[in-house]
Amino acid sequence: MTIKVLKNEVINKIAAGEVVERASSVVKELIENSLDAGSTRITIEIAGGGLALISVTDNGNGIPSDEVELAFTRHATSKISGFEDLFASNSLGFRGEALPSIASVSDVEITAFNINDSSGIYAEFENGTVIKKQKQARSQGTTIVVKNLFRNVPARLKFIKSKITENSYIANVVSQYALAFPEVRFTLFIDGRESLKTPGTGNLIDSVNAVYGIEVASNMLTVSNSQDYNADDKGIRMSGMVASPAVSRSTRKYISLFVNRRWVANRSLVWAVEEAYHGLLMTGKHPIAVINIEVALSNVDANVHPTKTEVRFKDEGDVYSALQRAIRQSLVNTAPVPRVEEIGTAYRGISRMISPPEQRHMNMNIVMEEETGKSVLSSLPVLRVLGQSMNSYIIAEGPDGIYIIDQHAAHERVMFEKITKQKEKQGVEAQGLLEPVSIEVLPVQDEILSKNYKYLAEFGFTIEPFGNRTYLVRAVPSIMYNRDWQTALNELIDKLSEKDNTNITEHIIATMACHSAIRFGQSLSIEEMRELVRLMEQADLPHACPHGRTTMIHLTKKQLEKEFGRI
Repeated sequence: MTIKVLKNEVINKIAAGEVVERASSVVKELIENSLDAGSTRITIEIAGGGLALISVTDNGNGIPSDEVELAFTRHATSKISGFEDLFASNSLGFRGEALPSIASVSDVEITAFNINDSSGIYAEFENGTVIKKQKQARSQGTTIVVKNLFRNVPARLKFIKSKITENSYIANVVSQYALAFPEVRFTLFIDGRESLKTPGTGNLIDSVNAVYGIEVASNMLTVSNSQDYNADDKGIRMSGMVASPAVSRSTRKYISLFVNRRWVANRSLVWAVEEAYHGLLMTGKHPIAVINIEVALSNVDANVHPTKTEVRFKDEGDVYSALQRAIRQSLVNTAPVPRVEEIGTAYRGISRMISPPEQRHMNMNIVMEEETGKSVLSSLPVLRVLGQSMNSYIIAEGPDGIYIIDQHAAHERVMFEKITKQKEKQGVEAQGLLEPVSIEVLPVQDEILSKNYKYLAEFGFTIEPFGNRTYLVRAVPSIMYNRDWQTALNELIDKLSEKDNTNITEHIIATMACHSAIRFGQSLSIEEMRELVRLMEQADLPHACPHGRTTMIHLTKKQLEKEFGRI
């Protein structure tokens, strides 16, 4: 095959494939340009999941009228002058491909006014070429309107998700930059509805409140290593906020990390955040964090990826350590660190762990057959309650030894099966609230809940829209009436937004069961313990909670005799 030089039109479309993955990529690039232009107010409007319309308006420096066409030329920029500047630029990154790439796969309109010009400028681009240009009045700043995204790349449209999903991606991008730049006033409109508005006060807590709500904001702790700076930090500065262990989430997407205020994705740094919470959060729970990492420009490469979401550090280990130390210090200053002691060696191997799920029943059967000579299904023998240990474990006696039952995990299993059976029959029983409760959700959650609040009625939640990002809850599942149903509802919305929604019904019921179950550390009367054990005896799968954790361990008579030297 003959070697050819590709046409510019093809080159731009290839570049667009790397830079413009979806509508949220366009929003990200345009917001970054607005921020680099010194904007203090940025308004984003989208329609049709961003495919029909994306409009970004700012009050920044504005593009000079004689440079508008040049701005849409590949590798044209005001951010660097030479190759060395790539490693010393304090902008949000440069690759010189954003505007021409966007223009090659959409119809673009731009209106701009630079203070040094006598008037503003308006231009239309089609296939990356100017088709109309004229003077137009406007205040200082720039407005870029993107229409019919991917209109000439139909193959790309096949990979675009639903309108709801695309809207949530865009809301997330805007939320991230609102957290990174609290001094900038961000406003986001989705299909004509205001989805997010930040005050632009310069105080991070105000942006956290606008994005995550008052519950999270009231539990945020300041993170900074400026006062405790030492030689080990090697010029790496940390600033931001993290939530106290009292507030957590079921996914990692609430961990927002910025390097020199650029939003980045880095698994190692996310792990550093989670390591700082080691021993403070339950398994399966993840922290909320908004952290900006400042490093010398010469020690970080911000242009290693076309979308500029990844960065490369000169020494990632130093950054990891500094981040982990700064967050941990903030946490230990406000919350006690639980003591973790090793289990005595005499009891190693005694517990019969009945998870993971695909092995738990087989393992229990093998154990019971080996030690009792009897074949079982999954039912429990009749147990006699002896008492409670540490307000968390029920101690019971069975035909062949002692059972130690995790009261929360056990009740979680009982509630899971109860809710499942209700759902399969007539629907989950609901209990009306004495007065409707108003809840405010995040921009990302709003897109999900607005389309799914009727679906949640199948699980006992009666919800209706009530203004901007606000909903009224009129009824909740009966089993959760006196429980923390608001936290459970927040987690359910997150579950509905996850990419992998297979077995979503099971996930929803498991979350409801967890929040309606007896708590770990809750004192129980002997009657309450007997009732829970009776319900466990009747359960279909009593040996594991819905998340796969074991509900009990079994110390057989033979094992006890062996440990006490009786055999």
